[in-house]
Amino acid sequence: MSSLSRELVFLILQFLDEEKFKETVHKLEQESGFFFNMKYFEDEVHNGNWDEVEKYLSGFTKVDDNRYSMKIFFEIRKQKYLEALDKHDRPKAVEILVKDLKVFSTFNEELFKEITQLLTLENFRENEQLSKYGDTKSARSIMLVELKKLIEANPLFRDKLQFPTLRNSRLRTLINQSLNWQHQLCKNPRPNPDIKTLFVDHSCGPPNGARAPSPVNNPLLGGIPKAGGFPPLGAHGPFQPTASPVPTPLAGWMSSPSSVPHPAVSAGAIALGGPSISAALKHPRTPPTALDYPSADSEHVSKRTRPMGISDEVSLGVNMLPMSFPGQAHGHSPAFKAPDDLPKTVARTLTQGSSPMSMDFHPIKQTLLLGDMGLWEVGSRERLVQKTFKVWDISKCSMPLQAALVKEPVVSVNRVIWSPDGSLFGVAYSRHIVQLYSYHGGEDMRQHLEIDAHVGGVNDISFSTPNKQLCVITCGDDKTIKVWDAATGVKRHTFEGHEAPVYSVCPHYKENIQFIFSTALDGKIKAWLYDNMGSRVDYDAPGRWCTTMAYSADGTRLFSCGTSKDGESYIVEWNESEGAVKRTYQGFHKRSLGVVQFDTTKNRYLAAGDDFSIKFWDMDNVQLLTAIDGDGGLQASPRIRFNKEGSLLAVSGNENVIKVMANSDGLRLLHTFENVSSESSKPAISSLAAAAAAAAATSAGHTDRSTNVVSIQGMNGDSRNMVDVKPVITEEPNDKSKIWKLTEVSEPSQCRSLRLPENLRVAKISRLIFTNSGNAILALASNAIHLLWKWQRNDRNATGKVKS
Repeated sequence: MSSLSRELVFLILQFLDEEKFKETVHKLEQESGFFFNMKYFEDEVHNGNWDEVEKYLSGFTKVDDNRYSMKIFFEIRKQKYLEALDKHDRPKAVEILVKDLKVFSTFNEELFKEITQLLTLENFRENEQLSKYGDTKSARSIMLVELKKLIEANPLFRDKLQFPTLRNSRLRTLINQSLNWQHQLCKNPRPNPDIKTLFVDHSCGPPNGARAPSPVNNPLLGGIPKAGGFPPLGAHGPFQPTASPVPTPLAGWMSSPSSVPHPAVSAGAIALGGPSISAALKHPRTPPTALDYPSADSEHVSKRTRPMGISDEVSLGVNMLPMSFPGQAHGHSPAFKAPDDLPKTVARTLTQGSSPMSMDFHPIKQTLLLGDMGLWEVGSRERLVQKTFKVWDISKCSMPLQAALVKEPVVSVNRVIWSPDGSLFGVAYSRHIVQLYSYHGGEDMRQHLEIDAHVGGVNDISFSTPNKQLCVITCGDDKTIKVWDAATGVKRHTFEGHEAPVYSVCPHYKENIQFIFSTALDGKIKAWLYDNMGSRVDYDAPGRWCTTMAYSADGTRLFSCGTSKDGESYIVEWNESEGAVKRTYQGFHKRSLGVVQFDTTKNRYLAAGDDFSIKFWDMDNVQLLTAIDGDGGLQASPRIRFNKEGSLLAVSGNENVIKVMANSDGLRLLHTFENVSSESSKPAISSLAAAAAAAAATSAGHTDRSTNVVSIQGMNGDSRNMVDVKPVITEEPNDKSKIWKLTEVSEPSQCRSLRLPENLRVAKISRLIFTNSGNAILALASNAIHLLWKWQRNDRNATGKVKS
């Protein structure tokens, strides 16, 4: 076989391993005889799969090839024979003696007779040479040490024990290069070709007026970072959904084994006793050329490090990513005006009392802002709650935590975050502790759980729902990620594998597969399923220091933001299926003065705090869209957080303030709640529903803005989880600059309680709103059922619309 054909086999082996065709990989290794996978061989020996062991060896050597090969096969068959005797399975032992060991009688008849006599003993350990034979597991391990030395010394295995160093997904890269070249040769190349097959050469269809760029400027050829992050674990995301267990990480031959010169090893006479490295080697023989081989400590060969960087190779998978060109944005409607949609106006300035480290808006009540341990109603500028750190029960704390608190009692907040339904929020502290609070509206914040989570600081906290059970995910200075039951505080999982403190976590799910990304301070990014099978990926993030990851709101696009120790910052979008950086966004200050934080919103924008300002990017364009300074006074690398709708943006400023910036929708939302007291957050009467009702009446042209408030607490039982209302507000036709204000419903006589009948099994109402016509209430239940109630027409209500 030619040299190029041999290299093609290696490329196919790499591709098969990346696509998890494990059996096919080892079958091709055996049939080609080009690469002996020592890790696979060790696993089969430890498992006692003797038929597979010999079958795999047969692709590289035969019993009578040389003295090394003879001794390899003898040791394997002798071990198989002794295990049958140890199990008192004499028929099996006789079968092995006749079929497998008799071939060696030609070379040493006396040894074969001695082996045969073992059948007459009740316990073969009565033989002096076998008296030290232990259990099966230890005997296999001792034999394996000898086998590895024999294989490494065998000339037939020379240059077959180390897989060549290849870039990730090299075969896919070569195919992409071919497709790109074919595209350049098209008579009428399209800007965004849809390549659907490899069976025929690519050719674009009829001309559409667009010319493809030259190969020099084509991002497919040079503008995209190399494929070097995630191994391709699935077609649509980081984990391919399947009914069977997810396979283990990359096979051992995919790593870079260490090179260690082996000692001289004997191909001497076969012997009955155990494979002693000294006594058994009666005729030492060293091959002409020293060989390199992987060390016995092969844990590191189960994963392959994936470095990131700019490459001169193509990084895209076939039909995975559309081609894009510099300055070109995709997916926006013609009427979309990017700058007008951004929250640019400083609408509120809140004095926190200390420099805010973390902020988060309530997922349902869009104007509730959690800043460290302070809770704000942004609309009314009222601070509802202000907490300070306090250990709830010091007796339940570990001794390391108690010692740490004595040594350094000052504890700061590292992260705060709301649960998905807003009923809980978690606080991660700089010392061991995670505290969970339950929130019941207004100022009603109650202690829920206190967890001594990590040794050292707890650097991040998040919520997730594996198996439909709400859990808390934490990471810390002790290099671990832990998963806790949010109801009981019981630890469900501990993920170990990082070699540096874990900086952040990003839980997500795709196609019913739940997983967690984690980043560490050495720049490593790993991914975990909720099992005990270890990390699924291991690669280097841009910057290789502090990195956070986030998905777009619809969960389809993955981004990361990081800052290096030298102050260089990066925001990149990942192509999950290829493990490549899809695009790197430009516009950061050359040397950031802190760790840059970022956030996403509306499935269209990225924002990051850098150089005393907030910088915005369109997700589809690497060039900086705009930067705003928030009227000045921002921190060097301000912390930022959007609300769920993207209409409000909280930004940390100097002098312990939080600035809340708003777009036009955000300004309307704040004005809606400007005159509403903090009582509106309590579950007795939902003023949010009143706001929605009044807004609906206004949009229908009603002059009377006092509307009925309909409470459905009897159907749901918890109004804080019920309402997710974005008021339908229209501007007055005669004065488009006039900001509409809600008329407050404060008199009890204006309200009445009403139970809305329903015959379906509805456990929870997720959203409740008036129809635009004002004659019905529309509800969305958590089980995806829509409910519609209409006002009855009668003598008192001829229009069938809600009346005040």
